[in-house]
Amino acid sequence: MSTESRAQPHIVIVGGGFAGLYAAKSLGRAPVQVTLVDRRNFHLFQPLLYQVATGSLASGDIASSLRAVLGRYKNVRVLLGDMVDLKPNERKLVLSDGELIYDTLVVATGVQPHYFGHDAWSQSATGLKTIEDAAEIRRRILLAFERAEREPDLEQRRAWMTFVIVGAGSAGVELAGALGELAHETLRHEFRRIDPAEARILLLEAVEHILPTFPVSLSVRAEAALTRLGVTVRTRTRVTDLTEHSITVSCNDREEQIPARTILWTAGVRASPIAQVIAHRTGAGLDRLGRVVVGPDLTVPGYPNLFVLGDLASFAPQHAVPLPALAPVAIQQGHYVGRLIRERLAGKTLPPFAYRDKGNLAVIGRNAAVARLGRFEFGGFVAWLLWAFVHIAYLIEFDHKVLVMLRWIWSYFTLRRGARLITVSRAD
Repeated sequence: MSTESRAQPHIVIVGGGFAGLYAAKSLGRAPVQVTLVDRRNFHLFQPLLYQVATGSLASGDIASSLRAVLGRYKNVRVLLGDMVDLKPNERKLVLSDGELIYDTLVVATGVQPHYFGHDAWSQSATGLKTIEDAAEIRRRILLAFERAEREPDLEQRRAWMTFVIVGAGSAGVELAGALGELAHETLRHEFRRIDPAEARILLLEAVEHILPTFPVSLSVRAEAALTRLGVTVRTRTRVTDLTEHSITVSCNDREEQIPARTILWTAGVRASPIAQVIAHRTGAGLDRLGRVVVGPDLTVPGYPNLFVLGDLASFAPQHAVPLPALAPVAIQQGHYVGRLIRERLAGKTLPPFAYRDKGNLAVIGRNAAVARLGRFEFGGFVAWLLWAFVHIAYLIEFDHKVLVMLRWIWSYFTLRRGARLITVSRAD
């Protein structure tokens, strides 16, 4: 791989998620050469992955070509590559197939599902972080109804029609609500031997309330909306074991085994393995989720030319709780680092990064959402409209904004989902 010298500073960005992409866009047309490296050739709009998993949207609706998005910036190039190591003292990024020399390195490789020491559970409980995850969840959900339609044994049929979602943060609540709508509305008249509305949908949460980052009043409101969609919410419930055929939970010191053929995991995340690489090479600290502890300007302490952003970074403003792994955090950090690099080139400085909390939104289903905007807390149709507007606004490409909006309008009035495909891998 080319490591030729450049007259302009070379900024290498690893990761094409929100943080990396917005950092690259912020440096577009700046007097630097930018190389964005990602193992995928697309940016994924992760907040809508659950809609791909439940058939509302197609994969292409929420994925944008990195080359297309950044093509108008002549100083930015995109490389398909996989970071495997780092030589910070030599300013070299090691890829699986070569090396890149940099003047400044920005790492934003995100997170992965966290099974809390039970990684074997990932074989039975699919997480929701990638396009492949969403396609697999969609396959499992739809296949479960198909298997139930043909299953003569009553107990086995119930197991096929039992869906368990572990983790009731925003992702779990949104997935549960979409699954409830799928079972009670979209599929209602499409089977002959089973009634999809009889599906048992369980949403499990280890703490006392769902949506633990929201005010309790909104958590209660969201739980009521989920109940109307046929979702059974069980809080203070911990998973102790799970297999391909069942899940074992503990609640109030009592264990219960639940036969279920579809178990979905949204219970937590941990940093990508790249965090361990950075820690090993720089001596940086890691938090309990394995994220790299960064300084006030998002650099690794002792390495002013090495930034860590987005979900991979553990940033605690003024010793407060570290910022959550949310798209708005990553976007603001990407903008900040791009601006900071430009200011450094001009011999100037910037104040430490400060996150502007614009609020929090979670959708439960059609016409139902909850919102916290500063001191204002509300739910219902207005919150649902706001949620839809915000997500349309954050989609990267204009054609995706139009397409997703049209799909939502069609689905709103017809209750139909047009991307209900059961796909299999070559191995199958």
